[in-house]
Amino acid sequence: MTEITRRAALRGTLGVAVTGLVAAPALAAQKPTFALIQINEQALFFNQMQTGAAAAAKAAGANLVIFNANDEPTAQNNAIEAYIQQKVQGIVVDAIDVNGLMPAIQEAAAAHIPVVAVDAVLPKGPQLAQVGVDNQTAGKMLADVFLPYVKSEMKGHARIGVVGALNSFIQNQRQSAFLDAIKGTAGVSVAGVVDGRNIQDTALNVAESLLTGNPDINTIYATGEPALLGAIAAVQSQGLQDKIKIFGWDLTAQAIAAIDAGYVVAVVQQDPEGMGRAAVQALAAKLKGSSVPATIPVPVTIVTKSNVGPFRAVYKA
Repeated sequence: MTEITRRAALRGTLGVAVTGLVAAPALAAQKPTFALIQINEQALFFNQMQTGAAAAAKAAGANLVIFNANDEPTAQNNAIEAYIQQKVQGIVVDAIDVNGLMPAIQEAAAAHIPVVAVDAVLPKGPQLAQVGVDNQTAGKMLADVFLPYVKSEMKGHARIGVVGALNSFIQNQRQSAFLDAIKGTAGVSVAGVVDGRNIQDTALNVAESLLTGNPDINTIYATGEPALLGAIAAVQSQGLQDKIKIFGWDLTAQAIAAIDAGYVVAVVQQDPEGMGRAAVQALAAKLKGSSVPATIPVPVTIVTKSNVGPFRAVYKA
């Protein structure tokens, strides 16, 4: 049976050695051990990724250890170095700092430990594969839903506030792709961008400031789960459900309730469970000597009121 070992959130400041990293289980002598290095365990997205990774590890007869970096980039580097010392058979990582993580990935490659990047897109390097969504294409897909909606339902006028995560490479991709796709459209303008830092409470605070400082905003674009949750909470707290329309990324029960209420219009829904599963399957295939494609795409769905039904059971909404 797959063993899932969760590393408690780091305590202390950046740069602290990962002395608390849980060692690979003793069963590693009989089974291969794979490590999943996460960004955090606050967002449902990452927990779903872990579910997929655990299922794939179990199917492959492997152990899975999970490290929670608690949004600290240095912790991810330290975790890779620790797992190299433990001689795990493969590493999956959702990078916080995609460039800063590359030296550690180079070290893993030198130790003949394959690394699969999931979700966050790493620069060209020795990693075995990249698993995830084409964030730029998906951002444009959402813009293709947004623009007709503005024309038909908002009398052609949209004043947009963006709740982003400027420390996230992929969320910056989503932001730029969406804004590039709507740029130059008559009647559409951007009031400003705020940085939720991929933390729900931070996203709520900056979204409230954005709305307070720009009373003409009638649309919010949120680039990830914490940003979307923060935007929803800000709209609720200011009683703007009848004025603001929200477009964003990653379903939750709160997002589904807001779709039902009519002020969340469309959400890019990824498949984090599928990402985790595909990443571990790639490591298992490599271990068996099979070829692994360099890019493993995971499709998205644009969820609106018309097709939200099948997602209710997943999010208990």
